[in-house]
Amino acid sequence: MFTEKDYYFMKIALEEAQKAFEEEEIPVGAVVVSSEDKLLARARNQILKLNDPTAHAEILAIRLAASKISNYRLLGCKVYVTLEPCPMCAYAMVLARIEELIFATTDPKTGACGSIYNLACDSKLNHRIKLKEGLLKEQASLLLKKFFQKKR
Repeated sequence: MFTEKDYYFMKIALEEAQKAFEEEEIPVGAVVVSSEDKLLARARNQILKLNDPTAHAEILAIRLAASKISNYRLLGCKVYVTLEPCPMCAYAMVLARIEELIFATTDPKTGACGSIYNLACDSKLNHRIKLKEGLLKEQASLLLKKFFQKKR
């Protein structure tokens, strides 16, 4: 189901999540990869640092990738993220025309790629994203659990 390249890119997303953890942000990391398997962007949650409620890892990575290729449409690109995207991030991926989304763990509170909503595959929208979930789920889940235990 998952390729060696999938593991490679998800590990980079996990590195970003770890950096977010160390910065006391919710530990989510994301990367955008081109159709040629080139890393276009990597990012982590920076909501607190930037005082920006939209500074989710996915949004920041999409912005960087679009800027890098000078095109808001990220045709053929994949996004790897450590947590199932929220509605804002899922719809941003639809707008960017992301081809495939691979995420580590589900988000039962705000997940919009199957858990609560499924914006990524909604037939009412003009673009749908291929989904895969569960890649390095244990590592991503553990980091999130450690973060929220530390906050309590």
